[in-house]
Amino acid sequence: MATQDVKFRIERDTMGEVQVPADAYYGAQTQRAADNFPVSGIRFPRAFIRALGLIKKCAAQVNADLGLLDPQLAKVIMAAADEVAAGKMDEQFVVDIFQTGSGTSTNMNANEVIATRANELLAGKLNTTNPVHPNDHVNMGQSSNDVIPTAIHIAALTSIIEALVPALETLYESLLKKSEALDDIVKIGRTHLQDAVPIRLGQEFSGYAHQVKLGIKRVQAAKDSLSKLALGGTAVGTGLNTNPEFAPRVIDLISQEMGCEFTEAENHFEAQANQDAAVETSGALKTVAVSLMKIADNIRWLSSGPRCGLGEINIPALQPGSSMMPGKVNPVIPECVIQVAAQVIGNDAAITTGGQGGNFELSVMLPVIAHNLLQSITILGSVAKIFTEKCVNGITANEERCRAFIEDSLAMCTALVPVIGYDRAADIAKEAHATGKTVREVATKKKVLPEAQLNELLDPLKMT
Repeated sequence: MATQDVKFRIERDTMGEVQVPADAYYGAQTQRAADNFPVSGIRFPRAFIRALGLIKKCAAQVNADLGLLDPQLAKVIMAAADEVAAGKMDEQFVVDIFQTGSGTSTNMNANEVIATRANELLAGKLNTTNPVHPNDHVNMGQSSNDVIPTAIHIAALTSIIEALVPALETLYESLLKKSEALDDIVKIGRTHLQDAVPIRLGQEFSGYAHQVKLGIKRVQAAKDSLSKLALGGTAVGTGLNTNPEFAPRVIDLISQEMGCEFTEAENHFEAQANQDAAVETSGALKTVAVSLMKIADNIRWLSSGPRCGLGEINIPALQPGSSMMPGKVNPVIPECVIQVAAQVIGNDAAITTGGQGGNFELSVMLPVIAHNLLQSITILGSVAKIFTEKCVNGITANEERCRAFIEDSLAMCTALVPVIGYDRAADIAKEAHATGKTVREVATKKKVLPEAQLNELLDPLKMT
């Protein structure tokens, strides 16, 4: 649409008049923020907008119950907030993530959208301030300074419960089943990228499974901190301009709506001045990311080849790997996992900085914390699901390759050490390396032990 064809209406706030698109549900404060912060085009994610809508809906209900808000106004506010929570108004949230550090612009974006939609439900036309006012009614008993931290916690905790933990649990089960299926396959172990003593492929995969299991525990441990909500502290934690019963009642309704137990923060000054819970959660997410990166990279190496790499396992072939080399198939899913992990690690650095971002009574990097934390949860959950379905479930062993590596390994001489000593075993390894023979061949030639005893000591399965 050409610029001259766009229709506008005039909105007013405490700073004067602002031109707003005629069909927008937001008002002057949102438009000012949209004009002031054309930084990235990145908006708050769905989980965060859902949390905001839920807070506003429950707040209206409680304010009406407390006799502070006209029941008719409360009813339309709740209906409009429900639409926000359900995603019907997402295109109306136009403020960039990189904005005022308290997230006030996005809180007002929500207040204006809900007020305008509520007024439309009452009168059939768009009106941002009458009879439902974004500040006086939709934001009643609240401040951006307690609403935005509350929305971060709600969005993060529900996303962890609904998406991340189930995806990690499915990955864990897949890796565990794979470890059981591959447990009779003996392969060479590796340390420092050098041959080490044998290990069962199932044992190797059991380590991967346990990494994920511990990651689930780490993420779940953060749930306690995230369940504490800042709502009720208003501007600086004192609770000015809010009813003492407001926060506990709203939080109880939120818990019922989400099917997840939230409680009021024990200390509102801590809850609003800091974002330690977000930093803690991000630390757990980073640890999971590091685990997935290590697992994916190991699988990439183990499946390398197909002829000139390790090739001890086979992973599903999903797409052509080269625009130039015919027949090349790359480990695309492990590479996807690795890249997601790198992003989560980077997000954690931003969140860590954000956790220190603010003086005295308020953290002022809330939007960037929200964006990075929720992105980490989302992409970790998505990639864990993809990793399970498109890679881990389809892994098979190349048994012949595994056997050949074991027999060729100089580390086999380690099993001889308790019987013939370290120095004699080292001499055998050196000769095997120099001549290209196997440890078994050199030891047999030297007759260091009776053949039956030698074969028993050099049985790879017994070494595991």
